[in-house]
Amino acid sequence: MPEDNVTEDDVPEDDVVEDDVAEQRRVGFFTDTSICIGCKACEVACKEWNHVPDDGFDFLGQSYDNTGELGANTWRHVAFIEQKRGVDREGGFRWLMSSDVCKHCTSAACLQVCPTGALVRTEFGTVVVQDDVCNGCGYCVPACPFGVIDQRRGDGRVWKCTMCYDRLRGGLEPACATACPTKSIQFGPLDDLRTRAAARVDTLQAAGVSEARLYGADPDDGVDGMGAFFLLLDDPEVYGLPPDPVVTTRDLPSMWRSAAAAAATLAVGVVTAFARRGTR
Repeated sequence: MPEDNVTEDDVPEDDVVEDDVAEQRRVGFFTDTSICIGCKACEVACKEWNHVPDDGFDFLGQSYDNTGELGANTWRHVAFIEQKRGVDREGGFRWLMSSDVCKHCTSAACLQVCPTGALVRTEFGTVVVQDDVCNGCGYCVPACPFGVIDQRRGDGRVWKCTMCYDRLRGGLEPACATACPTKSIQFGPLDDLRTRAAARVDTLQAAGVSEARLYGADPDDGVDGMGAFFLLLDDPEVYGLPPDPVVTTRDLPSMWRSAAAAAATLAVGVVTAFARRGTR
């Protein structure tokens, strides 16, 4: 990963984050899929800045999407979804395109199950992996409700989007947002992005795009809100997203209480049995 001594002189002026990062407001991504053109500039920028290895250049036979999914070597994934239009519309096909990324959940199960502290919450509210602390146990992989975090072959450690933490510390925007030519990927303070996204949905629906909806913008959802949320033009499942994601560690406290109660009951039973045995 690049060093943290990034300065504003290293990039054009329009790449600099407007808000003072010293305020430490939580930041995030708002991805407006209605204006994504599928150029994959975000994928390339992410790989180039973060030195992410290639994926093998395999032809998957799935339209123009040869990345397939998010993984240890794909921190941004642009999905191409060819969709047949219903008979009640204008007919033909349409492309749904969306640049997917780690959600940087408010309640991040990956972070909660990590035994080494390799996964941490930064001062910007994002979730990152400290690759020099990760021991490759893989507990975080099944914990993620989105299937984002992944182990790298030949390495064993887990990798995912850091929201370009080093760039944020230098006062810069993440590489993917900087590279997006249509501003489909928007970066900034999370509360401001939510307000902007709600207004965008209202605009689209007023224009007749009734299927426009937000995904991950609700702070009261199953992961207590996402640091990277989306404007979708169809159901989440169409984009390969779970419709109602829930933090997988939600029931752990009650499970531990039940286990403790069961252990206590067993202990009492054992003591009682030995006590009775001793009185014979």
